[in-house]
Amino acid sequence: MPSDNTDFQKLGRAVITTELAEITALQTRIDKSFDEACELLLSCKGRIVVTGMGKSGHIGGKIAATLASTGSPAFFVHPGEASHGDLGMITKNDIVIALSNSGNTAEITTIIPILKRFGVPLISMTGDKNSTLAKEANINLDVSVRKEACPHDLAPTSSTTVALVMGDALAVALLQARGFTAEDFALSHPGGSLGRRLLLHVSDIMHKDDRIPKVHETATVSAALLEMSKKGLGMTAIIDDDEHVLGVYTDGDLRRSLDKNIDVRNSAIRDVMTKNCRTTKAGELAASVVKMMEDFGINGLLVTDDDNRLIGAFNMHDLLRAGIV
Repeated sequence: MPSDNTDFQKLGRAVITTELAEITALQTRIDKSFDEACELLLSCKGRIVVTGMGKSGHIGGKIAATLASTGSPAFFVHPGEASHGDLGMITKNDIVIALSNSGNTAEITTIIPILKRFGVPLISMTGDKNSTLAKEANINLDVSVRKEACPHDLAPTSSTTVALVMGDALAVALLQARGFTAEDFALSHPGGSLGRRLLLHVSDIMHKDDRIPKVHETATVSAALLEMSKKGLGMTAIIDDDEHVLGVYTDGDLRRSLDKNIDVRNSAIRDVMTKNCRTTKAGELAASVVKMMEDFGINGLLVTDDDNRLIGAFNMHDLLRAGIV
């Protein structure tokens, strides 16, 4: 049992300080070898196969998942299983990334001759550049650390963190080189809030047809207020005979009208509406309009076609309900 005066916060901060120092040191090893690894992975006509034993295997699994979700098809193969049949999953068009802190993990060095026989390129991530794995690899990425965060300098802590960061560096560099977009990312994450946020278009959330708040330009302010209350979006579009948008009237416009002592029963809405209002298109990603609404303090937007005809409307509550914000 720990003593009553054990300072857990101090111990936790010491771990973070140690691992941060090792990550900082890793920056100097983003060098020509990193360039070569990225170029080789970009040229891969098959898939990226990641392998590693023990804790390195757990990190390798995460690296493979990150690569796969960012445009670089990848999967993880356990090196122990590889020697018992799973090597058949690897083809000559693939590239293998092998993780081993020592660089001499038996399960990995055992499969090196088979990879060489089939001409499969090998990228290693090791903590010892003079190890068997590092020497036999086409490219070695140095993920060595001076000290594990474990007080006995034994438990894989700093070394696994540094390997994970190197894997992230590879994945993100490849992502940008491929021109992988936010929408591409969403297509591989269709479930949950991430998919909703990135894949929904304005057309998916906007109010249509009879649910669109709108009044003719000749309507009175009171008629516009009734329409706003009925449709519940806190605004109404002002249109002409051909449904072209001439302006918008919002809750904020109402407050300003009252400050000016406007006669809401008899005043024409066209005299108090906001002209040249901001609109959006149905094909826009819903996530992309959020920033505009936040930047300009807009709570709702009208949706128009290419001829500026009104086809929809939505407000921030619709975005919230859809999980966009």
